[in-house]
Amino acid sequence: MYITITAQKIEGHYAQSASAFVDYLEKENQGKPLDEVAYFFDHYNDEISAAQVISEIDGNTAKLKKTEPKFYSITLNPSARELQAIQDSPEALKRYTREAMKDYAKAFNREISGRPVTVVDLKYYAKVERGRTFKGSDKQIIENQPYATNILNLKQEIRRITRGEGTGNIKKLQLTIQRLEREAPHQLHGKRLVRGTPKPGPQSHIHIIISRKDASNRYSLSPGSKYKASNIDMNGKRVKRGFDRDTFYSNAEKTFDGMFGHKRNYVETYSARKTFLKDPKLYFSMISKLPTNERAIAFQLLQKAGVDTTLLRIPATKLQVTLKAINLLKKGIEKAIESGSIGI
Repeated sequence: MYITITAQKIEGHYAQSASAFVDYLEKENQGKPLDEVAYFFDHYNDEISAAQVISEIDGNTAKLKKTEPKFYSITLNPSARELQAIQDSPEALKRYTREAMKDYAKAFNREISGRPVTVVDLKYYAKVERGRTFKGSDKQIIENQPYATNILNLKQEIRRITRGEGTGNIKKLQLTIQRLEREAPHQLHGKRLVRGTPKPGPQSHIHIIISRKDASNRYSLSPGSKYKASNIDMNGKRVKRGFDRDTFYSNAEKTFDGMFGHKRNYVETYSARKTFLKDPKLYFSMISKLPTNERAIAFQLLQKAGVDTTLLRIPATKLQVTLKAINLLKKGIEKAIESGSIGI
């Protein structure tokens, strides 16, 4: 489960309205008949309209400055294995979202009226999206890029010839373009993969828009706080502050596994990703020490993400990963994480 939390910006400034973001989330509804339209939902209600979401979020910004975010975006991105565990069910994802938002509330180290923050204090709206498209950071697009560049240059040359700004054999150039299109290493249904191409297979994920202010519009609940979890003295009182992302991410994984009986592999865990970022050598050592069947699954997941695991196929007692080898593996995994290829 790969989870992100971001404050939405427009041209470098915090968005003053949720309208543009909500419009973006409505993209999958374009052209659909009314009975196939996907609505937003909150903790208690289904079939909430986009107009209501905008109104509720924009109307819940009391005392926030223009320089402060009015809302945050949370995405819950299940891996292929996680989607398989729930048979890619939108209803299961809705149920999971509502439980995960309880974990989100618990990650705040603060109190409201003398009690911990709970999900009833949150004003959020969520939506299940069923599709994804290839991005520029995906391995397939990166490896297709040299072909894309050559094709673009040839098309520009054809346009120059057509305008009378140069000479050349247009038919020959077109045949070269056709050959490059066929030779590109990554294809789908006989066509070269490009940015924006819909990804095959189950791609369901959840977008959540959550107000910076609590449901009463009185208290600020910022997951962007630079304080993880601490207590300070303010006006003679001991005050709790902060948001613990590590706790939220880890508990959200445990919630999914508990709800659906999913057995998570080491490389799919948030703790493993943290270990990788802090100590790559320890990360690879941990993989090598996994039980045989778990290690085999880990290798499969990494290979599917485009990571060369040859250097890891060494008995744990003999593992001596050189600095060069670690850097090569690290580079591959960084690309996989960036493109969302690993089950994260």
